[in-house]
Amino acid sequence: MGESLKTVTTSDGRVLAFAVWGDPDGFPVLALHGTPGCRLERWPDEELYRRLGVCLVTHDRAGYGRSTRRRGRRIVDEVDDAVLLADQLGFERFGVSGGSCGGPHALACAALLPDRVVRATCTVGVAPLGQPGIEQEAWLAGMDPENIKEFGWAMAGEDVLFAELEAEYARVAARVALDPTTVLGDFELSESDQAQLARPELMQIIRESTAEQGVNGVGGWVDDDLAVLRPWGFDVDQIAVPVLVRYGATDVLVPPAHGEWLAENVPGCIVKVDDVAGHFASDPEQASEEGLRWLRDGEPPPGSR
Repeated sequence: MGESLKTVTTSDGRVLAFAVWGDPDGFPVLALHGTPGCRLERWPDEELYRRLGVCLVTHDRAGYGRSTRRRGRRIVDEVDDAVLLADQLGFERFGVSGGSCGGPHALACAALLPDRVVRATCTVGVAPLGQPGIEQEAWLAGMDPENIKEFGWAMAGEDVLFAELEAEYARVAARVALDPTTVLGDFELSESDQAQLARPELMQIIRESTAEQGVNGVGGWVDDDLAVLRPWGFDVDQIAVPVLVRYGATDVLVPPAHGEWLAENVPGCIVKVDDVAGHFASDPEQASEEGLRWLRDGEPPPGSR
């Protein structure tokens, strides 16, 4: 069993909570969770990481779980915490991955840490809003109305967003306690995503992470929604390390247009499109293994371009 809760203190006095899974002497990978989320999000069978010789490090991004909030943070500010974790664990070089809203944070590490990040993966990642990214109408196009509603709260300002997300988290937590497959409530998900939510492994992680991510409130979720709407603090054309961009064709949380934009604008990236999957991989264990092989060895997933 991995170490599911360790902490380190940042230079500005924040607590950063993290977990270590798999082979402690293996190839190091920093995995950045999405929105909302926490350090408990991983493939629950640690044998996957041990078999591949990977040391997977997850952490509560600022404001989630046991990590102190960093109000007003930008996407690029994640780099500070990634460096602190790598230094704390003695990782000179490492891979970094991010899913959903964690994707841009992983790209920030790739852009700003070329001497330390070996390779990166951005899975179902969000594209920048507005220039140089996607204009608002196209950025929202294809999203489920529930997602559009949430970004509407964010556009109305932090006070509105905070109150709405507090109420939303209470509803989600109550639903998940009874049935983890209902985590996304009224979202009209693809058949693939509905099937994935019913997998025992995902149900376990949903139960664990939903309870933990908001243990100290919804500040992290609030800050993520605000940060993704603002300039990220870096441009993806700064990236000079190899990146795998992966997305699903039936995703209604982060529609394919976001993945297409990243595929066209992240320099020299490898692209993997799952024609069946939505926000969750159609075979999550296989996708996890393919992602780790990419980060460890630079081996592109089958069917990538």
